[in-house]
Amino acid sequence: MSISVFAHSHVIEGLRKFKTRYDARLFIPGVSMSELERVEVAGLRVDKALFQAVRDEFAPQTGIGNDTVWATLAEIVRDFGPKLTSLLQKRDRLQAEIDNWLKLRDTPPMPSEWREFLMRIGYLDEHPGEFHISTEHVHEEIAQLAGPQLVVPVDNARYALNAANARWGSLYDALYGTDLIAEAPGYERGNSYNPKRGELVIAEGRRILDQHFPLAQGSHADVTRYSVDRTGPLAKMIAELEDGTITALAKGDQFVGFLEYDDGLKSILLKKNRLHVDMNFDETTAAGAADKARLSDILVESALTTIMDCEDSVASVNAEDKLRVYRNWLGLMRGDLVEMFVKGGDTITRRLLSDRNYLAPDGCEFQLSGLSRMLVRHVGAHITTDAVLDSSGAEIAETFLDAVITVLAAVHKMRRDGDEGSVYIVKPKQHGAEEVRLAASVFGLIEERYCLPKNCLKIGIMDEERRTTLNLAACIHAARERLIFINTGFLDRTGDEIHTSMQAGPMLPKPEIKRARWMLGYEDWNVDVGLAAGMSGRAQIGKGMWAMPDEMRAMMDTKVAHPLSAASCAWVPSPTAATLHALHYLEVDVAARQAELASRAKVDLDELLYPPLLGDRTLTSDEIQRELDNNAQGILGYVVRWVEQGVGCSKVPDIDNVGLMEDRATLRISSQHIANWLHHGLVNDQQVVETMQRMAEVVDRQNQGDEGYRNMAPDFESSIAFQAALELVFEGRKQPNGYTEHILIRRRREFLAREALAVR
Repeated sequence: MSISVFAHSHVIEGLRKFKTRYDARLFIPGVSMSELERVEVAGLRVDKALFQAVRDEFAPQTGIGNDTVWATLAEIVRDFGPKLTSLLQKRDRLQAEIDNWLKLRDTPPMPSEWREFLMRIGYLDEHPGEFHISTEHVHEEIAQLAGPQLVVPVDNARYALNAANARWGSLYDALYGTDLIAEAPGYERGNSYNPKRGELVIAEGRRILDQHFPLAQGSHADVTRYSVDRTGPLAKMIAELEDGTITALAKGDQFVGFLEYDDGLKSILLKKNRLHVDMNFDETTAAGAADKARLSDILVESALTTIMDCEDSVASVNAEDKLRVYRNWLGLMRGDLVEMFVKGGDTITRRLLSDRNYLAPDGCEFQLSGLSRMLVRHVGAHITTDAVLDSSGAEIAETFLDAVITVLAAVHKMRRDGDEGSVYIVKPKQHGAEEVRLAASVFGLIEERYCLPKNCLKIGIMDEERRTTLNLAACIHAARERLIFINTGFLDRTGDEIHTSMQAGPMLPKPEIKRARWMLGYEDWNVDVGLAAGMSGRAQIGKGMWAMPDEMRAMMDTKVAHPLSAASCAWVPSPTAATLHALHYLEVDVAARQAELASRAKVDLDELLYPPLLGDRTLTSDEIQRELDNNAQGILGYVVRWVEQGVGCSKVPDIDNVGLMEDRATLRISSQHIANWLHHGLVNDQQVVETMQRMAEVVDRQNQGDEGYRNMAPDFESSIAFQAALELVFEGRKQPNGYTEHILIRRRREFLAREALAVR
C-alpha cells in the first residue's frame, strides 16, 4: 500500500517508531549480536569468523601473535575509547551552541562575529605558529610525484585490482572508448574494432606526443620508423620521417629507457615532469598493423596512488562485511589477491601486475613499478561495529578495529619489501586537532605493540569538515611526524557546512554552492596552509573527484585546474579517467607551480566564514521544485542500491540520465540540503513526500534492466530503501554532523533481517 501524501505526518511518526524497534546494535530483530557465535579474548567478544581469519590468515608470517592483535585492540578500546566518546560528545556540544547562537540572531553573523564566537566556545584551536612537517620514509609517489589518484571500494576485489593495476594506462584505449573522439557517422565505437575510429586515435596520440615530447625536426605524425641508436656511450631515440629526414627528440633527456627483443624494438620510454610515457611497438595488433611506424599503443603512467576505501564507497554493516573488506586488503598487501569474473562471455582472471623492466640509455637494467601505490581509508570515528563487542557487550568504534587489522595486513608487504616501509592510512571525518592527535596516539600504540618502526603508520587528513578546515594548520601540526596527505572535497565539506550553519538560513541551490565565496576560499586555503607547513616534496596536497565517468571531454577541459592550483593529486572515477587526467600533469609542472604559489597572498580565515546562504534572494516555485527533484532523485538512486544491494559506490544516473559516481558524501549533501529547506519553509513535508514518491518511479525506470533491483513504487510503505530516504531527510537535522551512516546501517540491517526471515 502506498503512503498517502496527505498522511506525511504519519510517515515521520513511523520513522521515529522504527528507530525504537530496531536498535543500531541489532542485525536480526530481537536477537542481540552478543548472542551470536563469538570468541572471548582479552576482554573482548570477537566474531568467530573474524577471530579465526586473524589467527589463520592475517597473523602468520608477520611475526605478530594472534594474542598480541587482540590485546592491542583491547588496550586501545580501554585507553582511547573514553577519549573518543568525549570528543564525539564535544562535537555535539559545539553544534548545539552554534545552533542556539544562530537561533537568537535576527540576521546571519558576519565573519568577525563568527570568529569571535567560535573562539569563545573552543571551536577554534590555537594556531601552532610557523612549522614544517618532518615526515620521513615516504615513497616518491606520495612525496615527490604528481598525478591522478583513484578511490575504490576495497570490498570489491575486481575494482580494487583494477585500480591497483592502473599505474599504467593505454592512451589509445582511453581515446577510443570515450567522448574525446566524437562518434560521428562512420567513427562509432561499435562492438568490434573500427579502423576509421582507430585512425583518429592514432592521429590524436601523435598530437599528444608532439605536445609533450616534440622532435627536433618535424612531427611525430610523419614518423615512419622509430629506433634506438646504441653506438655512443648513451643510447638515444631516433625517428625517421616520411621525407627521409633523421631526427631525434628536441630534448634528448626525455628519452630514459627502452626495451628490445631479437625481433626488434618493443618499447621506448619517455619522461616529463617525472611521469613516464611508454611507446609500444607491436605490428600484430590492429593499431600496430595500421601504423606506418608500428606504434601499437602509448602507455601513460596514470594512477600513481590509489586509496583502498573502507569508508564512504563501502556498504559494510556487519562482521561478515568487514571480513570481506579486510581479506581483500590482505590480498593486496600479500600480493596474492585474485578475482575471476565473466565478461563478454569469457572468464577473466585478474591479479596484481608485475613491475616493468627497461634498459637505461647507459645500458643498465632498471624497473618501474607496475602498481599504483596503495593507501587505505578507515571509517569515521562516529561508526561502531558489531564485529567486536567490549566487555559490556557494546559495539566498539569501527575505526579502532580498522587500525589494528589493516596495519596487521600491511605488515605482510612491509616484510616482503624488506625495508622500514610505511603504511599510508587516510583518516576521514576528523574534527579539529584533538581528534588528529588521538589518531596519532592510537597509531603510536600499535607501532609499539607490533614492534614496528616509530612513525611508520602515516596519516592522511581529509579536509572535509568545517572544524578541520578552520583548524587545518593545527591538525597538520598534530600529525606533523606522520602526515602524508591533505585534500579538499566539495561534497562532504558542503554537507558539513550546511549542517553547521543550519539555523542561519536557507542555503543556495546546490550547484551554486560550488561558486560561493566560502568554497573558493576553502580550495585556496587548503593549498596555502599545506605549502606553509612544508608539504611540498614530502606529502600530497589533493583535490576532489570528477563525478561524471562518461564525460571525459568535459573533464579534460576543466580538471587541469587542479594541477594549476598546485594540487599534487586529484581524484578521478576510473582508470581510464586517470590515464587522461595524467596528461594534465604532463602539461603542468606541479612542483614549479607550488613554488610559484607559495609566495602569493594567503587566504584570510574570514573568507571561510560566509556560509552559502540564499540571503534576500527569492526563488521561484519552479526553481525550488527543480532543486528538490534533483536532490530527491539522487538520494533515492543511491540509497536503494546501498540498502537493498549493499553497493556503497556506483555510477548512478541523475535526473537527466547522466551517470554520476555516488557515495555517502553525495548523499550527505543532498539530504542536508533538503533538510535545510524544510527547516526554513522553502518546502514542506507533504511536498517532499510527494516528490520522493514521484522520483522513486523515475529511479525504478532507470533500474528496470537490473535483475536484482526491487521497485520502490507503488508500495512505498514496504520499501525499506524508500523509507530510509525519507528518514535521511526528515531526521537529517538531528543526525550528528549530518552524517548518513547511522540510518543507512540500521536500514540495511533491517533489509537483511527481512530477507533472512523470508528464507526461513
